[in-house]
Amino acid sequence: MNKKIAIAGRDIGIDVPPYVIAEMSANHNGNIEAAFKIIDEAKKAGADAVKIQTYTADTITLKSDLPDFQIKDGLWAGRTLYELYEWAHTPWDWHAPLFEHARKVGITIFSSPFDTTAVDLLEDLNAPAYKIASFEAVDLPLIRYVAGTGKPMIISTGMADAEEIQEAIDAARAGGCKELAVLHCVSGYPAPAEDYNLRTIPDMMDRYGLVTGLSDHTLDNTTAIAGVALGAAIIEKHFTLDRSGDGPDDSFSLEPSEMAALCQGARIAWLALGKVDYGRKSSEQGSVKFRRSLYFIKDLKKGEVITADSVRSVRPGFGLEPKFLEWVLGCKVNRDVAAFTPVSNDCLYCWDGGDK
Repeated sequence: MNKKIAIAGRDIGIDVPPYVIAEMSANHNGNIEAAFKIIDEAKKAGADAVKIQTYTADTITLKSDLPDFQIKDGLWAGRTLYELYEWAHTPWDWHAPLFEHARKVGITIFSSPFDTTAVDLLEDLNAPAYKIASFEAVDLPLIRYVAGTGKPMIISTGMADAEEIQEAIDAARAGGCKELAVLHCVSGYPAPAEDYNLRTIPDMMDRYGLVTGLSDHTLDNTTAIAGVALGAAIIEKHFTLDRSGDGPDDSFSLEPSEMAALCQGARIAWLALGKVDYGRKSSEQGSVKFRRSLYFIKDLKKGEVITADSVRSVRPGFGLEPKFLEWVLGCKVNRDVAAFTPVSNDCLYCWDGGDK
């Protein structure tokens, strides 16, 4: 069972804070300076990694306008697949400067390869890990090729059923992958929260025995933070400088302030999960004295019997616990006691079990 992996020295698993990935995707909109800025802002927001995508239109599809290659609905309706990927791709000659910039800034960078030539390019750049996109989760030869690098691999599972997920895992293992994670994902852009069925996350953890995370395509952070509460050890969200930028993925991506809120919220949610603990917490110590306890509500002389009209359960908590009320009633006081003072066992004749 693969309970923990590590990318660039950062442990990833349920026992450490969630690993937050800022997905650049096509949000550079063809401008390398914007790509550099996205890396800077991801680091500033507190993300653990920034991820890019490595393909060209020719490595991911065919240049055809036949019906099979037409996008008929959704964000990119009216384009062919080739046109979309020509518009959205990250030029390969950008990769080296992007990797160099990320390392200079101090944030991990890796990519989703879409064919074997992309893997070869990323290996030349010493990519620390690989992400298999949801649409490629059925490309078992590609998964085996990536596994052959010996690097950690994350597989996104959008559109895949349980059997297809298992096939992808088996291919990764067969190819030699030792550090493997899977992401629950819905491949809608954007995806409605109600499609996410986050209770799938703990089931995936049990079913596959792997580090499990969430690739979240909803429009805010609620789903992602709820995913952390259900065990997601990785959170991936698309990230842009400006959601109104008119790029292929801008409209369903987080802006810098939202990414910062996600990083903070995910880590607070993880801290709040903690462990099973019924003991008193450090932050409660100062509150204990304000719990209820037994207090005398009138003066009593030595030897008088304690009756229901002479004692009450009230705040604060310096007297005997209220559970002893029935025992205290009928006892005698062994000294004079004043109203508004706590009932204690050293002022009662009967506390040690003697006759009342």
